[in-house]
Amino acid sequence: MPEQRRGFVFGLTAYLLWGLFPLYWKLIDSSGAVELLAHRILWSLVTIVALVLVRRRFGQVRALLAEPRRRWPLMAGAVLISINWGTYIWGVNHDRVVETSLGYFITPLFTVLLGVIILKERLRVAQWIAVGIAFLAVVGLTIENGRPPWIAIILTFSFGFYGLLKKQAGAGAIEGMAIESATVAPLALIAILLLGAHGNSTVTHQGPGYLILVLLTGPITAVPLLLFGAAATRVSMTTLGLLNYIAPIMQFIVGVLVFHEKMTPMRWGGFALVWLALVIFTADNLARRRRASRLAPAVLTG
Repeated sequence: MPEQRRGFVFGLTAYLLWGLFPLYWKLIDSSGAVELLAHRILWSLVTIVALVLVRRRFGQVRALLAEPRRRWPLMAGAVLISINWGTYIWGVNHDRVVETSLGYFITPLFTVLLGVIILKERLRVAQWIAVGIAFLAVVGLTIENGRPPWIAIILTFSFGFYGLLKKQAGAGAIEGMAIESATVAPLALIAILLLGAHGNSTVTHQGPGYLILVLLTGPITAVPLLLFGAAATRVSMTTLGLLNYIAPIMQFIVGVLVFHEKMTPMRWGGFALVWLALVIFTADNLARRRRASRLAPAVLTG
């Protein structure tokens, strides 16, 4: 199989797995978000340590730790991705799957805005229009709900800034996740011990099948990330950008059709605006890349 096709399969599999996450977290919603987050962090660390051992990546991990300019962004990113994970788990287990999908729909647009504010990049007119439409959608959903869509906003901000920090660190998937997991694992362990000491732990009270599902939160966290990392080195950013929409689309479908979350006309309108913004944003990116590919041969021959 050609490398590009393999990369597409890896990326597609990663996003399909992420899209099915709501179904998995619903299986273990007898536990609170804090307890599940703590276990997810702890067992993710165990999974990543095993991968570091198998892939013999200790040298790369030590090299990252020795560079403060790369280490600190990863450690800060660990806090942000923990907030993202915890918010997502809470949202799924409190019947807010549709709102979590909104957060991941908006994230690409917010990432572009971060590039303008922090990296001083310039937006094209179509990109500004897309960002403006998404902002109107959030305002509309705020009016509809009587409150801002906080879950979507927290997911968007935490993942957007996490991506920025990951870009600054420039670390591999395994090495970066090893440092991130190790950063927050002590807090996760303390949380688990405190919940157990106060009699609030539920993971071990639901039977062996439930416990196994909780332990598997480590592998199900690590596997899609590794597949994504393998895809990123084999396919174009355009392909990855298009694949990026698979997960929130699936999450939205799960929320509406499987969990029967309520969709009012105003809510449909808000999502329609977000989807319109994403169509404009994606079409502009594709057009720009086509122009760049046509100009490249001319530059080389000139």
